[in-house]
Amino acid sequence: MQDRTNLVGDRRVWFITGCSSGLGLELAKAALLHGDHVVATARDPGKLGDAIGGQDGRALLLRLDVTSQAEIDDAVGAAERTFGRIDVLVNNAGYGYLGAVEESEEQDVRDLFETNFFAVARLIHAVLPGMRQRRRGHIVNISSIAGLVGFPAVGYYSATKFAVEGLSDVLRKEVASLGIKVTVVEPGALRTEWSRGSIRQAKVSLADYDTTAGAVRRRILQPQHPEPGDPARAAQAIVRAVEAPTPPIHLVLGRVALQAARDEVDLLRRELDKWEPLTTAADYPDASVP
Repeated sequence: MQDRTNLVGDRRVWFITGCSSGLGLELAKAALLHGDHVVATARDPGKLGDAIGGQDGRALLLRLDVTSQAEIDDAVGAAERTFGRIDVLVNNAGYGYLGAVEESEEQDVRDLFETNFFAVARLIHAVLPGMRQRRRGHIVNISSIAGLVGFPAVGYYSATKFAVEGLSDVLRKEVASLGIKVTVVEPGALRTEWSRGSIRQAKVSLADYDTTAGAVRRRILQPQHPEPGDPARAAQAIVRAVEAPTPPIHLVLGRVALQAARDEVDLLRRELDKWEPLTTAADYPDASVP
């Protein structure tokens, strides 16, 4: 494999998962347009050539099934041998799953967590040693507005993203003193293949959930229902966030997602205030706040 470390200079090296379409592909294109170097990964990297191939040696296209530890090790190793380092890891690979909680099957849920959560953790473990050694780096975990707000029909998908949120929050606090930054991105509905080719759903549909989870499932699957979010503009926003001197901890993308996040924060604040007497009654009377 060609050594391109002398071409990198002070430009960032991005390692992005799930680049075959949607946000991952647009993010790879946006980072390259910005003048950076990109390791674009997908299960079938041959599909990436027309969109992001060439680029004067600044793009490296690699096969990666994020559920395979061996392929993660191979891809990260190839990226570091080729460009000398990984500056920005973007955990983007994942898929959606539709079904009420009761309708969902355990094996489907385990498979969902394997891709949407455990693969994220594995990639983080793979790149952190190099970032720690250099005392710099940026980990960007693509969550969802469903990682901040629960919606009917995406309970277990939401659970995977809530898990990514929790891991990201702790990781940020653990690595801040090492010069490593962590940003979690919460997009709203983007006009991608998420709700079409890549989505999976529960095999059963219970009538009792028809007006809740069922209604949401039908709406998401409607081909004539265009999502408001532009994946190209979302990708540009992520590049700008990474470039910022103080990058955001949370980056919500899209007006609908922003309103949903604000509504959830307001609801939480009202609940805290309403139940404060009961909350504080759980302490010993003489307990002090540290």
